[in-house]
Amino acid sequence: MVTITNYTKRKKEDGTTFCVLEINSGIELIQSKSTGQYYATAKKCYIPATFDEAVCRSLKGTMMQGCIKKVECEPYQYTIKETGEEILLYHRYEYSPDEDFVPSRSSSQESFSAPSSYSTTVQ
Repeated sequence: MVTITNYTKRKKEDGTTFCVLEINSGIELIQSKSTGQYYATAKKCYIPATFDEAVCRSLKGTMMQGCIKKVECEPYQYTIKETGEEILLYHRYEYSPDEDFVPSRSSSQESFSAPSSYSTTVQ
C-alpha cells in the first residue's frame, strides 16, 4: 500500500500549471553499509494529476494499492539538501500498481517492510 501525503504545483514549458501528487511507501528498515546500524526510511515519488488543488488537498491521507519501486535510469546529479554534497545517481523511484514487486536485495543490505496493519495515514 502507498499513501498520498501531499501535492505540489508545477509549471509546464508553456507556462500552464498542473498538480503532482506525492506518494509515500510504508516504513522500511535499511542497514547502513558504513556503520551496520539500521535506520528507518520510506520511498517517495510524484505522480502527475489532472485534479485541481482542492481535490488534491482532499486526497491527502488516501491509501492506494501498489508500491514504489526503484528503477535504473540515466545518471543525473543530485544535491543533498542538508550537506550541499553533490552525488551522481543511477536510479529513481516510481509508483507501480503491482504490490507483488519485490525489491532486489544485496547481501550487505536488507529491507524490511512493516505489516500493513501498522500503516498510518497523514492528514
